[in-house]
Parts: sequence; C-alpha cells; structure tokens
Amino acid sequence: MVELETRELEYFIAVAEELHFGRAAVRLSIAQPALSKAVRRIETRLGVQLLVRSSRHVSLTPAGEALLRHGRHAVNAVSAAVQSARRAGDAEAHLRLVIKPGGDAHLLSGMLAEYARRPDARRVDILFSGGTDRVDHLRDGRADVALLYVPFDDLEGLAHETLYVEGRVAILPAGHRLASRTELRMADLDGETMPRWKGVPDDGTGPEVVDVTQMAHLISVGRMIAVLPRSLIEPVPPGLVCVPVTDGGDSRIAIAWPELDRRPLVASFVDAAVAASPSAATGTAV
Repeated sequence: MVELETRELEYFIAVAEELHFGRAAVRLSIAQPALSKAVRRIETRLGVQLLVRSSRHVSLTPAGEALLRHGRHAVNAVSAAVQSARRAGDAEAHLRLVIKPGGDAHLLSGMLAEYARRPDARRVDILFSGGTDRVDHLRDGRADVALLYVPFDDLEGLAHETLYVEGRVAILPAGHRLASRTELRMADLDGETMPRWKGVPDDGTGPEVVDVTQMAHLISVGRMIAVLPRSLIEPVPPGLVCVPVTDGGDSRIAIAWPELDRRPLVASFVDAAVAASPSAATGTAV
C-alpha cells in the first residue's frame, strides 16, 4: 500500500490550489526547489502524473484532481481527530458553534437559552464565518456544531437535524418591473442577472459577492437580483423588496456536526437546539 504523510498532502494541496509553485512555496514557507522535489516524489511513489507543468502554467491531471479532492478530506480528518482528542480529554472544554452572520433565522437566542437550562451545559463560543467555509470549520475541528443552510451547504460526512423550513424570495430593487407583484415563479426571473457567490459553483452571471450585505448593495443600485431564503434578508434593507417565489423550493436551516463525533457535549447541544426549534413548539414535522 502506498503511504503519504500528512505534510506531503499539504504540499500537494497548496500547489494544486495555487496552480503556481512560487505562490505555494511562499504559502508553505519553504523553498520552491524543495517543494518541486517533494511533489515529484509523490508522483513517483504513486506512479501517476498529478500536474502538467510548463514554463508559464501548472494544471491538474485527472489523477491530481482526485488526490486534491480526497486529500483535503484526509488532511481535515487528521486535524479534526487531533482537535477531538484534545477536547475529549478536557473536562472544561467549551462548545464552539459556527454561524453565518445574520444566518440564524432568529433561532440562536432560543437554542442558547434552552441549552443553558441543562445541567451539563458548558460555555458556548460563537464563531462567525462567511458563506462557504462553515462546513470547513466542522471538518477540520475548528468548530463542534454549525448552523447550515440546506441544500446550499455540503453535508457530506456530517450528521444534521433540521430546525426550520422556509420559502425563498426574490430580492429586487424597489423600482424593478416585478417589485409590485405579490408572488413570482422562477420563469418570471428568466434573463435576470444573478449573483455569483464566492467559492460556490453556480449559474450566476452577475458580480461575485461574498456576503448578503454586499449583495444587497449591488441589488439596490440595479446591478442584479437574487433568490434567497427569506431569513437571510430580514430585516429588509431600505430600497429593496422581497417577493415570494412559489416554485423556488424550500430552504432548511439545520444544526450539523461531524457524523463520527458522539461526545455528550455535542449531543446535549443538538438536543437543546431541536427542542427550541419552531417545529418542536408547533409539533410539526420537518
């Protein structure tokens, strides 16, 4: 069996993500010739070519793409294992919850209050993260639990419980031709410019955005529109209008955690979050 060390995977991942040996070497704080030799050794050991190199360009082969995809998971798993081992041995460990700023649909205060009433409650450290890396926080051990939006976030390797289900709305500038409508269908939005979310592959044709605040500003000046879960845009900023999209599909807010993490610390918080969710209060299934 061919074995690679974690450090070797980190070298390859840096080159594969940067597609430039010089930038990858700076990122890793090692000399470029040493990095080139390390990647060559990996290719020799695996018996496959991972990178296509030229004097001006570096690209991934299919084998390189496969190693990048699975290598990221492997490195994250090692990091998470180390973090979990340290925290499992710490009787005073805090629970770390990662959320998107404004992305809790007003659920956070209720779940924290429910958890605080439990005799085994610990301090909860809240981490704020951007639109695409909350899942990474779980996979590499920086966070224990996260509030995620389904189906937008990738739940591979994660366990989860749905807390809230909501519809989606079209976010339009107040002067838009459709702003006076009481409801819309996706077909009504054909031809409209939609945002491209940084780090998320989608079909948007508009400017790249990194958060809802930036997106709202660009919508207000007429650069694009967007379709999002309603809770992400409430309260609605001045100059914008939200119109329900009847066939836009439901969005679910879920509490998620690594599926192999069975610590009582995590289980207790998940139970509290579910107990405090709107579905628990109304007795409806989600």
